[in-house]
Amino acid sequence: MKPIFWIARREIGSFFYSPIFYVVTTVFLVLYSFLFFAILSDYSQGSMQAAPQAEALQKAGISINVNELVIVPSLGNMGVILLFIIPLITMRSFAEERKNKTLSLLLSSPVHLSAIVAGKFLACLIVVGFMILLSSYSIAFIVLIGQPELGPIVSGYLGILLMTGCYIAMGVFASSLTDNQIVAAVIGFGLALLMWLLELPAQSSDSDIGMILKYISLRSHQESFLKGVLDTSDIAYYLSFMAFILFVTHQVLDSRRWR
Repeated sequence: MKPIFWIARREIGSFFYSPIFYVVTTVFLVLYSFLFFAILSDYSQGSMQAAPQAEALQKAGISINVNELVIVPSLGNMGVILLFIIPLITMRSFAEERKNKTLSLLLSSPVHLSAIVAGKFLACLIVVGFMILLSSYSIAFIVLIGQPELGPIVSGYLGILLMTGCYIAMGVFASSLTDNQIVAAVIGFGLALLMWLLELPAQSSDSDIGMILKYISLRSHQESFLKGVLDTSDIAYYLSFMAFILFVTHQVLDSRRWR
């Protein structure tokens, strides 16, 4: 495990010395904050309009739930924003090593290739996790002014973190294919967007292919997390997806070692 953490620490240090990290983090927080306060504003207006009819709505079994109307859509928006942001974080993982002619040196080091791949993946996950942590001020604000259910919040963030891991795995894989960081970012974004959109054609098809596409889609496995349900099959899917993509990355780099 030590080589993995050594690689991860080295990568994290390079992130914090890079202006790209601060620009990307700022853009992420600005976009997320704008959408969060827009949703919160709509919720506030809806609550004020429904206040005179609160008793009638309660008798009808209709409630204005802050989790469903603010937190769930906010976390959904975060997932979409990260879809665009993460390729900019992962694009340098191996592409920069190849451009600087240090990849061959790294691959010939005593550190096992699997540790190198895992270390770079872990570094990106920690960096993006830090960005997500910075955005959690919104949840703290909701907790202060309202009474949200904490269970769905915790499970929702877990779902976002797992899906983020899948984005990162695809981004690291894309970075292993080229020495051009822009190309790596475009490939990583394309792969993540494809896995996000696979659910759409499945919605209009009841065939076996449609069911398979829905299961493969990253988006379809988020629903239970946002509802506060921890389904082991969804967790297993995300972890298996990450492991498979990282295994493919390992194979790509291993094939380059012998060229």
